[in-house]
Amino acid sequence: MDLKFTDAEPSADEREAVDRLIGVADSGWYGGERAAEDHRRSFGGQSARSRRDLVLEALHAVNDRVGWISPGALNYVGRRLSIPPADVYSVATFYALFSTHPRPRRIVHVCTDIACEAKGSKQVCADLEERLGPPSAVAGWKHSPCLGICERSPAALAVEAGDPAIERTLGPTTSHEVLQALEIGPAAVTSEAAATMAVPQAGQDGLLLLQRVGAVDPESLTDFVAAEGYSGLRRALELQPAKVVEEVKAAKLLGRGGAAFPAAVKWESTAAQEATPRYLVCNADESEPGTFKDRAILEGDPFSLIEAMVIAGYAIGAERGYIYLRGEYPRSLRLLRNAIEQSRAHGYLGEDILGSGYSFEIEIRRGAGAYICGEETAIFNSIEGYRGEPRSKPPFPFEAGLFGKPTVVNNVETLVNVPLIMRIGSTAYAELGTGDSTGPKLFCVSGNVARPGVYEVPFGVTLGEVLELAGGVSQGNSLQAVLLGGAAGGFVRPDELDIPLTFEGTRSRSTTLGSGVVLAFDDTVDLPSILVRIARFFRDESCGQCVPCRVGTVRQEEALVRISTRRDDDPTATASDILLLRDVGLAMKDSSICGLGQAAWNAVESAIDRVGVLEEST
Repeated sequence: MDLKFTDAEPSADEREAVDRLIGVADSGWYGGERAAEDHRRSFGGQSARSRRDLVLEALHAVNDRVGWISPGALNYVGRRLSIPPADVYSVATFYALFSTHPRPRRIVHVCTDIACEAKGSKQVCADLEERLGPPSAVAGWKHSPCLGICERSPAALAVEAGDPAIERTLGPTTSHEVLQALEIGPAAVTSEAAATMAVPQAGQDGLLLLQRVGAVDPESLTDFVAAEGYSGLRRALELQPAKVVEEVKAAKLLGRGGAAFPAAVKWESTAAQEATPRYLVCNADESEPGTFKDRAILEGDPFSLIEAMVIAGYAIGAERGYIYLRGEYPRSLRLLRNAIEQSRAHGYLGEDILGSGYSFEIEIRRGAGAYICGEETAIFNSIEGYRGEPRSKPPFPFEAGLFGKPTVVNNVETLVNVPLIMRIGSTAYAELGTGDSTGPKLFCVSGNVARPGVYEVPFGVTLGEVLELAGGVSQGNSLQAVLLGGAAGGFVRPDELDIPLTFEGTRSRSTTLGSGVVLAFDDTVDLPSILVRIARFFRDESCGQCVPCRVGTVRQEEALVRISTRRDDDPTATASDILLLRDVGLAMKDSSICGLGQAAWNAVESAIDRVGVLEEST
């Protein structure tokens, strides 16, 4: 890609898609027709660059309309936002959902990640390869990392470009269904899946975070308000912001994304900064393989996130929040847009919320298929219109986060606990769970279980009890291993089902709760093949900034492929590769700059040392 603008021009559809988002160009400097007066004036500086945060949305607009992003479209986005085309190209090629090469208007992304592999995705892909040829953009189907539809695995995402684009999730899917989606379009094959399909407990008494899923219309503000919706916000607005932070601190709310950092400490540190404006970012880009709990909330109770964000924004003194949403969640996007619009129209969002004098706005930014954007500083770069690469810390987000300003990043599950704390009070909330892990917790149970889905339980139940809720492994098979916390987590054995599912309980047993993934594998699954898939995932998703991660994830996958293809007949070579895996794993853990590289070895290490998946020979 040339650093300069080329002569390539956008098609009429591409130009219209960008103009609809940004507005029609008002001068030749911004992609319009060059007039005589344009030769006598120029624009630049901060005002010209201030719209860079629209890059990702502009690329989405073109990709949605046409199915791919042409050189002419890259030029046009660059001109409209005062960014070199090479810079736009570097952003477009960072994300898996975008294509800078021609491809059909209809394309199906077939999940090949661990939950789907355990449920037969290999056979689906083999059938498709026989009918359509190897996966590629030209063939109309592609392999995909986890799509966050693990309760319906094997799963796929079918997309038809147009105005509007049509996206449907398929699952459990078959090669026949994928072929139909390509032939007659995704809308003719299936409708949007109901939110209750992801929540087997929907409608049960005693739920706190999932109580509205299946009980109210997720598109109705009236239903939400009738089910105690926005009562938490009303109480928060009666308190001073500092008092809201105190309530969250007294409730001992820990982040649910995996790090288990105290939410109130983030809020307090950010609110104490003199710099303004301050920002709130909701991380709704859950991309950890096996994780889909945030989607269950976004599709079943989207107004609860809006309420939670207004409370959090009030507590830290922010006037604007961003929801960074997985690009693979089309239903969530539609429901969140509706929730924002209705909440604004009825005074729960926007100017002078409920007559309190406090104003807060929310914008949605769609991710585009990059796992690393779940890292809190990579989110900042992605929202600002750059490649989603993590930043070095310090400075920490509470000092210099989004747009260089103090910022709080919380994920969806963490935030939706906040209205609950406001409703029932910090004392009652802290009595739920255990002393160090308070409140309810959502677990994503998938793999070889009878009733996969999102389950809500109080902290402190055991791993065995959660698997029992999901119906256990299929009749006639036995449990081989459980992956706790996702690809960045660790495997445990079938005789460890007494592990208490709390932050402190899993730590004491040398494993992790992670993002709440409980992925069960029965004795029909080839675990070495699963390890290769995990290694391939980290190799694909490494952003490539730091050497330990960029090189280490490649060496890790290579060693596992060698082991999996010769483990029966060359034990000496297997032992040397396991030694290599340990060296590479330690280097990644100690010297990678972010959690992706630091955690890329976790699951493999636990599979070897804890479960004995690869017998080490001498």
